[in-house]
Amino acid sequence: MFASIFSTSPPVDPKAPNFHPVSSRFPSNELFGELEPKDTELLCPSGFAAETQVWYQILEDGTSVMCQIIHSSIGVWYPTIQFTFKIYHPSTGEKIWRSVNVSNFVTPPPGLDRRSSKSDQFTITHRSNPGSDFPESYDIQFNDDDLKIALEVRRPAGAPGFKIGKGPKGGYSNFGTDVEQPEGYVVHRFWPYTRAKGVIIRQGNVLDVDGPGMFVHAIQGMRPNLVAARWNFAHFQSPQHGGVSAIQMEFTTTDAYGRKGSGSGFVSVNVGSLVIGGKLVTVTAETKWPDEEPSEDAAIKSRALHLKPAHDPDTGYNQPTELLFHFAGPSLLPDAPGTIEATLPVTVGEPSNPKGLIEKVDFLAEVPALVKAVVSYVAGTKPYIYQWINPTTLCIKGPDSIAPGLSGGLEAEGHVYVEATFIS
Repeated sequence: MFASIFSTSPPVDPKAPNFHPVSSRFPSNELFGELEPKDTELLCPSGFAAETQVWYQILEDGTSVMCQIIHSSIGVWYPTIQFTFKIYHPSTGEKIWRSVNVSNFVTPPPGLDRRSSKSDQFTITHRSNPGSDFPESYDIQFNDDDLKIALEVRRPAGAPGFKIGKGPKGGYSNFGTDVEQPEGYVVHRFWPYTRAKGVIIRQGNVLDVDGPGMFVHAIQGMRPNLVAARWNFAHFQSPQHGGVSAIQMEFTTTDAYGRKGSGSGFVSVNVGSLVIGGKLVTVTAETKWPDEEPSEDAAIKSRALHLKPAHDPDTGYNQPTELLFHFAGPSLLPDAPGTIEATLPVTVGEPSNPKGLIEKVDFLAEVPALVKAVVSYVAGTKPYIYQWINPTTLCIKGPDSIAPGLSGGLEAEGHVYVEATFIS
C-alpha cells in the first residue's frame, strides 16, 4: 500500500498496449530463429507458470502417440511434475492414457545439461551429434506398472529447430505495458519434423513405433486462465514427397490484453511451419487483431479457422465441424527463392456424429489439484480440449526447385492431429 502512495513512477495510460505478440515483433525476413542449446533447456520457472515438453508422433496407420512432461508451478507451493502419455488407434478406437505425478525429479541429471531430465518413473536424455544426418535426438524411457516406453526421437539436419525471431527475445509474446518487465509471457520452441523409433509395451502387448512427428517446448509464464480464451493446434504428417510436415500453434488472448489495454483483447497469435522433402522450407507467424480483417493478399499467412460451428451439449461450447489452416511465407532455402503456400482442411463432424474424435478432455479433471484451484475459481472458466486425428490432404504450392511440380500445386496425403481448446 505504502509503495503505491509514495511511488514516483508515472501513471500508466489505461489505453496503452498491454500485449506484445511475437507474431508482430519481427519482419517477414526475420521470422526464422534457429534454436540455440539453451532454448530447449528446462527453465522450471517459479511463481504461476507451466512448462511443458511434448513429443508427438503419427504412425503409418494413423495411430497417434504423445509423450509429455509438465512442470506446474503454483505460487509458493512446491511444483508438480507430471509425465503424461496417450496413444490412440483410429482403426479400433482404442485409447491408452496415463498421467503420473512423478517423484524425485531432477534436471540436469549428472553429466548432462538441462535439456535432459529424470525421475523415478522416466528418463529423458538429449543427445547431440553435430555434423550428422540427425544432429539431435531425445531418448525417452518410461517404466510404471504395466506400461513401458522406449523411444528414440531424432531431428533431421534439414529441419532445424526454430522459434519466431533470433536471439533471447525470440519466441516470446509478452503481457503487460512494459515489454521489458512483463506481467507474464508465452513462449514456444519447435522441432518441426522428427523421426521416432522404438517400442511401447502395455500388459505384454508390444507396439513398434516408427514414424514422423514433431516436438514442442512451451512455457506459460502466468495463470492459464489469464493467458488465453482459446487455443488451436494442428500437426500434419505425410510420407509423400520425401516427407511433408505442417504445424500450427495459435492462442487467442482474453479480452483483458490487447493493443489498447484492457477491453481490447481477443488477439490471436499464430505460429506455423512447413517441411517438404524433409527440409524446413518456411516459417509463418501472424497476428489477428480484433479490429482488423486479415488481408487475403498478405505475404505471410498463418491462420486457423473454425467452420460450421455446432453447439455441443457435453461441453456447452460451439465446436467446429470443419477446420481450415492456411500457411504462406518466404522460402528459407537459398537455392529455392520464392513463396510457399499451403492449405489444410479438416472435417471433424457434428457433436452427435464425430469424425476422428479421440476425446473431449475436461482440463480441470486432468491437472494437479493446486492448478485446478487457481483456474476454477474464476467465474465462467470451463476448459475443454477437443482432440481429433483424421486422414486429410495438404495442398501446397511453391518453387519447383523444392519439389518437381510444386509451382503448379502438389497434394500430400497424410494424417492430421488437431486440438481445439476452449477456456472461457
